[in-house]
Amino acid sequence: MYGVTGTGTALGEELGARAARTRALAVLRVRGRALGLAVLPAAVAVVLYAGGVTDHFTGPGWDTARWVVTVLAVIVLLVAAAVALVVARSRPAMTPTVELAESSAPDLYRMVRDLADRLGVPAPSAIALTPDCDSWLEDRSHPAHARHQGHHGAGEAPVLVIGSPFLWWMRVGELRAVLAPVVAGTGPAAHPDIAAARRFVRGLDAAVAVPRQPGLDPVRRFGAAGVGRLAAILLKGCRGHAAEMERGVAAAGSERAQAVDYGVRIVAQEQVGLAYAGWDRLLTRVALPAWRMGRWPARLDAGVVSALTELSRRDRLADGFTSRLGERPACDLLEQPGAVDEATSLLAARLFHGAPAEPGADWAPVEWSEYAEEVVDRTWRSDASRLHQVLDRLGPTSARPPGTPVARDADAAAGPAPAESTPSPASGDRTPGPVHEAAAAPTPAGSTPEPADGTPAGTTADPVDGTPAGSTPDPADGITAPVRESAAEPASGAPTLSRVMAHLTAPQTGGGAAADALAAALTAQAAREEGLRPAVPAAEGPDGPLPLFPLQPPRSGRDLLADHVTAMVCCAAVDTAEAAPGLDWLDGPALFVRGERSTDLAGAVLALVEDGDPDPLRAWLARTGVRPEKPVRLV
Repeated sequence: MYGVTGTGTALGEELGARAARTRALAVLRVRGRALGLAVLPAAVAVVLYAGGVTDHFTGPGWDTARWVVTVLAVIVLLVAAAVALVVARSRPAMTPTVELAESSAPDLYRMVRDLADRLGVPAPSAIALTPDCDSWLEDRSHPAHARHQGHHGAGEAPVLVIGSPFLWWMRVGELRAVLAPVVAGTGPAAHPDIAAARRFVRGLDAAVAVPRQPGLDPVRRFGAAGVGRLAAILLKGCRGHAAEMERGVAAAGSERAQAVDYGVRIVAQEQVGLAYAGWDRLLTRVALPAWRMGRWPARLDAGVVSALTELSRRDRLADGFTSRLGERPACDLLEQPGAVDEATSLLAARLFHGAPAEPGADWAPVEWSEYAEEVVDRTWRSDASRLHQVLDRLGPTSARPPGTPVARDADAAAGPAPAESTPSPASGDRTPGPVHEAAAAPTPAGSTPEPADGTPAGTTADPVDGTPAGSTPDPADGITAPVRESAAEPASGAPTLSRVMAHLTAPQTGGGAAADALAAALTAQAAREEGLRPAVPAAEGPDGPLPLFPLQPPRSGRDLLADHVTAMVCCAAVDTAEAAPGLDWLDGPALFVRGERSTDLAGAVLALVEDGDPDPLRAWLARTGVRPEKPVRLV
């Protein structure tokens, strides 16, 4: 295919491939130097013994030198043999993937083989999927992998790993163009020097991790620590050459792939960036709330299409993508796209959330049509229930003596609930009694009784909506409408939005003290509930426990409080107004009021939580018709 010049250089040979082979030889030279240092004491001992036999090195001093060098040579050879054995037997890290058999994706295998033929390189030995927006070649020919798996062995081509979102979002032509530079990398990877250098580096990397393996006794751990330290020194010596070698292999693949679908690749690269943005939003905003509720979306890859379509619409790019969506999607190359999507979705939950490896009673799949009911509504009501449990333990703000710091009650709120507290939301009776009856309490002798809603006699207006405080009870529900939102919280402890707003705006706890105490108590309560959950066995992959990549950092106390107050507002809107839980493909759980997504609630909640200003939230409640004095249904 390529001609040869008078100097022996192949015409058309990629510069990147030659640079990669040069760096591979540099890596192998590090291995050679280490081997030379290991046999050097033995070579010196051989010279000393030869000198003694030929009467050149005679005398007591030479005899002592021979014994010392011999003992040193034996020790060094034993250490070198131990390091070589550990490097050879250690299993290099292997990316957790979903293996695709050829019978489950014959069209995809056919496309990849055709692409390899056009590029003039060996075809990958297998294809696997990963829940990520990337594609690469992975060498699984290490003897340890061959022993463990039984179907990959030395001399086989690398495995082609494809990001599963690409199959659902990209068209067949776009996928082929994106995979062309990746598949072209099998050519340089087949070179013996590059393959040997990669095996050596991957073996050293695996040997460095041996001391951290569980189950080692103290003696073996001490020996493994020494071997790992020597392997780390060798790895440091060849790290730079190995990185440049991989850059050369990538450059060689890119150069060779320019002859195949180059124009389509330019357009397809735009889709790679778009897919990455949509996939990230789908995981962090949509999948993560479901995982926290013990549900895992079983069609994440199909959901990324909806998320990216919504992103394109919001960015006014929908017109440009309409024509490409009419082409054949790459997922049609699979025999059973639904089963593959479910497997990659479960793997994504294991990788990014540390979830169980198999579905169960507390870890069940959820379809997108059930997401609003199974995830959004349950999340809101669970947060609202936690918020009112903490309020029950904090007690009414009006009961504190003046000058008592509210933050001091946070620890008490995180502790066990007193026996006389209100029933837990998990109990059978979740419907609170009428507010005007539960609020009744004996009054001191000689004092003037106050109305059931806590409004002092003679006052006129309710601060929530301006309704006179002395309104008559509604015979339909037995609740005084509306309940006055005053500094004194309702003594009934009913799960109402008015109670939450009254707690956060009480004059006795100005300056944000009530919000700080409530945020601290919520943080402690959430941590305690997390600790009471049954331990999930470590997700096991081909190389032991799977790595975990948390999608979001821990939330601050104020952020947690804002989320819980938002959940309470949404529950009140669903129960008392024309609102419903829903799913926004880019922002996750959303509240829909009269069929339209509410986008101005977050600012009103933040004003209440951060500044203690209830006016924006009151205005929002008035516009949407939410009745904050009505008890909400908890889980």
